[in-house]
Amino acid sequence: MVHADRIALATPDGHFTYSALEQAIARVRSGLTRDRDDLGEARVAFLVAPGFDHIAVQRGIWRAGGVAVPLALSHPAAELDYVIRDADASVVIAEPARADLVAPLARAIGARWLRTTDVLSDRPAMTPTGSSPIARDRRALILYTSGTTGRPKGVVTTHANIDAQIESLLTAWEWTAADRTLLVLPLHHVHGIVNVVGCALAAGAACEILPHVDVERTWERLASGGISVFTAVPTIYHRLIASWEAASPALQRTRSAGCRTMRLMMSGSAALPAGTLERWRDITGHTLLERYGMTEIGMALSNPLHGARRPGRVGRPLPGVEVRIVDEEGAAALEGAPGELEVRGPGVFLEYWRREEETRRAFRDGWFRTGDVAVVEEGAYRLLGRTSVDIIKTGGFKVSALEIEDVVREHPAVSDCAIIGVADAEWGERVTAVVELRAGADLSLADLQAWAKARLAPYKAPRDLRCVPSLPRNAMGKVIKPDLARLLAR
Repeated sequence: MVHADRIALATPDGHFTYSALEQAIARVRSGLTRDRDDLGEARVAFLVAPGFDHIAVQRGIWRAGGVAVPLALSHPAAELDYVIRDADASVVIAEPARADLVAPLARAIGARWLRTTDVLSDRPAMTPTGSSPIARDRRALILYTSGTTGRPKGVVTTHANIDAQIESLLTAWEWTAADRTLLVLPLHHVHGIVNVVGCALAAGAACEILPHVDVERTWERLASGGISVFTAVPTIYHRLIASWEAASPALQRTRSAGCRTMRLMMSGSAALPAGTLERWRDITGHTLLERYGMTEIGMALSNPLHGARRPGRVGRPLPGVEVRIVDEEGAAALEGAPGELEVRGPGVFLEYWRREEETRRAFRDGWFRTGDVAVVEEGAYRLLGRTSVDIIKTGGFKVSALEIEDVVREHPAVSDCAIIGVADAEWGERVTAVVELRAGADLSLADLQAWAKARLAPYKAPRDLRCVPSLPRNAMGKVIKPDLARLLAR
């Protein structure tokens, strides 16, 4: 192993070399396969906090020939159950602290149930004689993302897709073994899995992991001078700025000086407000590198590593990625005209899990239809919004308004509702519920949030509530969401 004695992962539990990680991956593989050579693309769902165990389990699943299905730590049991069932997981793994939450879900569908301690035991890891490396065109990962159909759908990527996504970023952002990055992102999302962990380990670099967002601890590490690459979502930068502004002048100077030793700081997963970019540049000297990607494609566009980065722009196509802008008929848009962004390349996903029709509709002549409207200005792409008003990007997550509406309508006080995204400095878009109440009913935001807590992930729960006599509708009775958005914007 090339980087055997180098630090691969640094977590609150200790520092782990590439050799130690490789041994743990082999143990997970052994624990999953038993006497079999290969899991044959069986889906393995796992609920493990970001850290050494999480990385070992995910890569052990891959080594065993399984398809990794990472579960979100923030999701309530109902959402975890949906993913486990939809993926048709035959194995479910959880760390001991979350066993009581996940074990009943696994048993309910007859899946094999394991704790991380079971698959990371000290027993020898034996590789069957004659076993072959996993073919790169096989399924590797299913990440669940919200879509216009309401319930989240599984985005399937192959080993080759993931390799292509990582290789593109290694080239564009010049990762090396000398880098040390800090992960503060969840690991059920492509941003953390590919852009941070995937790139760091492929380059032989070190990846420090914070199991959850801790603003003060994050600042401590950024100020240390020991981090060279950092990426986060706009919501996290908003919180870091607030912490810096509340700090003493001496601490502010220490934090700013530490950031100036870094070579690259990036932002993604949601639009970065110009004010946030400018304030971060004032504090750290870094103009955040904005890029554009999706669960289905990895990263597609990026501002340059070297050269001017323009606020509000997401740069140009990354190595190995083709991008085009088309009109409503699918023809190339006129130069300078806006249109839908379409992408193709080796990093584009294989399929939506067991959704043949949705997979078919997602492509046009081999190009993936992103649903994002963009325009090219002076050689750089600028995003203008979504082709669907039912997708909201909040805090770095893409959520379906239709899914949230289905849940909110179940509240006994609600007659009907519409969920929209309202521009917000911290969240990018704030999930806002506009509701018609039943006769004589009353509802507060606190009541709605408490009720939604057991039914929706925290980032999907409404952060604002407006009660109206009636929702604006067209002749067919469909709610006119653009009218609602304009009303709330005023």
